Amino acid sequence: MVPRTAFFLVAALAIVLAACGSDDDSSSGSSPTADDLVGTTFESTDLTGYDRVPDSMITVGFEADTLGASAGCNSMSGAYAITDDTLEVGLMAATMMACDDALMAQDTWLNDFLTSGPSIVFDGETLTLSGDDATITLAARQPAVLEGTTWVVTGTINGESVSTTPSDTMASMTITDGVAAIETGCNVGSSSVEITETTMTFGPMALTRKACPPDETALEQSVTTVLDGEVSYDVDGGTLMIRTDNADGEIGVTLTAG
Repeated sequence: MVPRTAFFLVAALAIVLAACGSDDDSSSGSSPTADDLVGTTFESTDLTGYDRVPDSMITVGFEADTLGASAGCNSMSGAYAITDDTLEVGLMAATMMACDDALMAQDTWLNDFLTSGPSIVFDGETLTLSGDDATITLAARQPAVLEGTTWVVTGTINGESVSTTPSDTMASMTITDGVAAIETGCNVGSSSVEITETTMTFGPMALTRKACPPDETALEQSVTTVLDGEVSYDVDGGTLMIRTDNADGEIGVTLTAG
């Protein structure tokens, strides 16, 4: 006969082991199929093994047979497949905009990471990509509503060049009932705005007139030049991109939902 004390010790150990196994399974998730991810863009919530550029965001989006990604500067895309627990990405094509050196280096790092065959795990909410030296944790991007959201300017576009905003300045736009409330990075003001599915048309902008340091003045000039008259726009999850043309070519601003 098994002693009563031994029986209870074995039973308790079995309960502990079962609980530990349950916790591991729920936290680790499993290898997804393309159908689990298609149509979804994920944004980084954590990155270990690489020093992310401050205030930058890594995004990875999935379509039926194409993966798109960005590390804060250029957009890149390539064919992909998921085999067992490995994300296999082919040669990636990328836009050729010039950005800060740190963002350009981060572009190169992300391209190399994604094409190195990282492991892929998805628990229904969190996507985890793990390579030899780094791990990216991402969450599904929640779509933002154009009107009523405070959109913070994160970059300016001038032809093929993209510049990030100075770290100590902030510009933003909030649209409510046909009026755009605007912080330019220097002054504040507002203008009327009419919105269609693809365009915004801004009326004359009324602004305060205080003098500001050079970085703030330069950001204000970029913002007010873009938000003038009819412009095209695109909302992708929590990112808003506004573009227009002037005598020197295409200009624009990128904004993130605040």
